Amino acid sequence: MVAEAAMDGRKTMEFQAEIKQLLNIVVNSLYTHREIFLRELIANASDALDKLRFLALTDPTLLEESPGLSIFIEIDTEDKTLTISDNGIGMTYDEVIDNIGTIAKSGSSKFLEYFKNSQTSEIDLGLIGQFGVGFYSAFMVSERITLITRAPKQATGVKWESTGDGTFVIKEVEKKDRGTTIILKLKDDARDTNNVDEDFLNQYIIQKHVQKYCNFITYPIRMNFISDEPERNDDGAVIEGKKQTVITEKTLNSIQPIWAKNPKEIGREEYLEFYKRQFNDWNEPAEIIHTKAEGAVEFTTLLFIPMRAPYGLYTGDLPKGPQLYCKHVLVMNDCREIMPDYLRFVRGVVDSPDLSLNISREILQHSQQLQVIKNHLERKVLECFKTVMVEDRKKYEELWAEFGKALKGGIFIDYRTTEKLQDLLLFESSYTAGQKTTLAEYVERMPGAQNEIYYVTGEDRSTVERLPQMEIVREKGIEVLYFLDKVDEFLTQHLREYSGKKLRSVSRGELDLEEGPKQGDENPGSEDNQYKGLLAFILESLNGKVKDVRISKRLRSSPVCLVSGDTGYSMNMERLMRDANQPIFRAARVLELNPDHDVIKTIHGLFNNGADKVKLSNYTQLLYDQALLIENEKIEDPVKFLGIVSQLIIDAHNGVDRRPNLT
Repeated sequence: MVAEAAMDGRKTMEFQAEIKQLLNIVVNSLYTHREIFLRELIANASDALDKLRFLALTDPTLLEESPGLSIFIEIDTEDKTLTISDNGIGMTYDEVIDNIGTIAKSGSSKFLEYFKNSQTSEIDLGLIGQFGVGFYSAFMVSERITLITRAPKQATGVKWESTGDGTFVIKEVEKKDRGTTIILKLKDDARDTNNVDEDFLNQYIIQKHVQKYCNFITYPIRMNFISDEPERNDDGAVIEGKKQTVITEKTLNSIQPIWAKNPKEIGREEYLEFYKRQFNDWNEPAEIIHTKAEGAVEFTTLLFIPMRAPYGLYTGDLPKGPQLYCKHVLVMNDCREIMPDYLRFVRGVVDSPDLSLNISREILQHSQQLQVIKNHLERKVLECFKTVMVEDRKKYEELWAEFGKALKGGIFIDYRTTEKLQDLLLFESSYTAGQKTTLAEYVERMPGAQNEIYYVTGEDRSTVERLPQMEIVREKGIEVLYFLDKVDEFLTQHLREYSGKKLRSVSRGELDLEEGPKQGDENPGSEDNQYKGLLAFILESLNGKVKDVRISKRLRSSPVCLVSGDTGYSMNMERLMRDANQPIFRAARVLELNPDHDVIKTIHGLFNNGADKVKLSNYTQLLYDQALLIENEKIEDPVKFLGIVSQLIIDAHNGVDRRPNLT
C-alpha cells in the first residue's frame, strides 16, 4: 500500500491492484440482494461482541466500561446516513489497516487461529465467526463508508473512511466508548421508491430486513423509531390540531431463537407460534423434530412435517428448502442442498456455527459439512415417519395421502433410498378395502408356498379389479397390491424385491399359477399344439401390433387380454410417457387367448373348417380391439372397428353363418 500523511495525522492509503478488482466484484456482482449489506454489518458487529465476551472470561475488566452488549441502528433522513454501532471488541490502528484496509481478511480467522494455539483453546470457540468480505458489501448502497472504532483500554480511537475508489483515509481520533460505529452515506438510489424493500432510510424497511436475516442474533439490536402523535395537555387530553414528534427505542430482534433452547423447556404452543409465524402456515404441523448434533459438524435442527402438502409440491413449483443459519444469522432462506428432494415438503431451520463460508454468508461451499447435515435431517425425518406409523396408523395414513407420492418418488429418483423407504410404503390391496397395507404386512400374510409379491398397476381400484389379468389370482385367493399412483410404475424400476420376495406384475410376462395339469389333460402342452395354427394366423393378421399370441394361463371368464413383455416398457409406462409428452417407446404387447371361452372355441372351429380368411382376420382385429378397450387404450382404427361390428349385426340378422358372440 502507498501511504500519504496529512497535517492532521490522516493517511491516505491505496489498495493493491488485485484488491481493487475484488472490491469491484463485491460491490457489483457478489450479492443477489442489496439488503444483504445490513446482514453482513450486523453479523460483523455480533462477531465483535462475541470476541469481547470471550476475552472477558479471563479479563472481566473489559466489560466494566460498557457492560450491556448490544447493537444500535440509527437513521438520518436529512443527511442520508445509516449508522450501525456496537460496543464490542473494537480495533486498534494496526488492526484496522490489517483487517479493514485489506479485503479478504476478516480478523475473525486470525483471532480463532490465535486462540486455537493458545492455552485457552479449551474454551468454546464456536462463537467466533469465520467470514470474509461482507463489510465491503455496504458499498452497494453507499457512496462513502466511515468507520470509527476503539479497542478496550486504548487511549484513542481510529477513523477509517473510503468511497470505494481504490483508496482509504485513516487517522487517530477521540472516541468515548469502546466498540465500532459504521456510518454509511447512502447513494441516491438507496432510497428507491419504486422498490420499497430498498428504501434503506425507511425505519420499517430496516426493521423488516433485520427481522428476516438477524432476528435471532444473540444480542439486542435496537433502533429509535420516530412517529408523529397528537399533542396532549397536562391532563392527558388530546390537543386538537397539534402534533408532536415522539422517539421510541425498540428492540428489533427476538434475540434467543427457539431452536437454541432446551426442548424440555419449550411447550407445544411456543413451537406452534414459531411455526405459524416463520412459515406462514396456519395449520398445525403434524410432527415436530428438534435435535442437536455434535461431532465433526455441530448443528441444531428444528423441523416441522406439515399436515397438508405445501402448494406446488406435485406441480413443479417446489416448496422452499429449510432455512440455513450460521450462529443465528440467516445464510440462506431456501437451502435445498441439506434436504433430499423427496422430503422437500419438510419445513424448518438448521443452525450451525461450523459452516464453511467463502467470500460471504451468501455463498456456501458444497462441502462434506452439508452432506453430514443432509444425512442427519433425512434420518431424523424417516425415523419420525416410522414412529408415527407404529404408534398412530390412522395419522400416518393421513400423512401418506399428502406425501406418499413424494416418498415413492424418492426411490425412483435415487435407487439408493430404496432400503430406507421401502418399509414406509403403503398400497391398497385386494386383501383390504378402505385400508392400506405395507409390504411387511403383505409378506406376513403370504402362504408358505407363495414366493412372489403380486401387484397390478392401474388408475383406480374398481378398474384394476375388473381386469381380465386378475381372474386367476382372484380364483386362487392370492393377495394383489394395487399400484394406483402414476409414480408406482416408475417405482417398480428400483423396487424389484422385498424381504427376499420378488415383486411380480400380474400384467407382465407369463403367469402360470396352476399346480398341475388340468383334469383330463394328460398332455400339458396339448392346447398350445392344438391352437398352434390359429395362433400363428392371428399373429400374422395383426401385422406387428403384438409381439406374440399365446394361450393364456391367467384368464378364466374373459376371451382375451393384453399383457406386457417380461422386459422393457410396460403398456402402463408407455401410456404415462405418452400423457407426459415424452418420447414414446412402444411396449412389447402379447395377446393371450382363453381356450375355454366360446368366442375362442368358435373362431378356432371356423379356422379349422377353412372359413373365409378375410372374415377371420376381421374377428382377430375385433379381439385385439376388445383387449385394447379393456386396457383403456384407444382403438387404432375406429372406422374399421365400427364397420366390422356393423357387418356382424347385418350377418346375424340375415342368418348368415353363425358368428361368435364377441361380447
